[in-house]
Amino acid sequence: MNARAGGSRRSLALGLMLVLLAGCSGSNEFSDLRTFFDEVAGEPTGRVQPLPEFKPYESFKYGAANLRSPFQAPLVIASRTNKPAPGSIRPPANHVKSYLEEMNLATLQMVGSLELRGQYYGLIKDGEGVVHQVGVGAYLGTQWGKIEKIEETRLELVEVVSNGGGGWLLRPRTIELLGTSEG
Repeated sequence: MNARAGGSRRSLALGLMLVLLAGCSGSNEFSDLRTFFDEVAGEPTGRVQPLPEFKPYESFKYGAANLRSPFQAPLVIASRTNKPAPGSIRPPANHVKSYLEEMNLATLQMVGSLELRGQYYGLIKDGEGVVHQVGVGAYLGTQWGKIEKIEETRLELVEVVSNGGGGWLLRPRTIELLGTSEG
């Protein structure tokens, strides 16, 4: 019985394989897909448009860095009784700029004051957090801001700025002690 059982199993397996092979060869289930591919291949091919040419980026240089910030309150300029003649106002000649003159006035803060022998000295913190001692006659900011008066809570200076027409004018500025300004 063992020889018969082994032979019948082989013939059953062989018959099953023939049935499977016969089913695969006569399949028409992909005929619609082949027809679609043939239609697409027969259509005329399109032309791809070239990429548009872009202009190179032109950088913008901001030229108003030394002007008053629009986020600061407007300056109240008191009238001066001893106004110099319009043509006599000029930046100081042969002036060697100090470290604090390399920085915009808006980045400098008054953080304190010292009184020595009846005269006040201001303590100014720069943008890097370093505190500097300044006195009357010292210069601050990029517009030749000369300190004229130092009080306990404020420092008054006058800047020499361009009037836009080739001349110069004086602009008074005040730096108040950090934390004492209104607003």
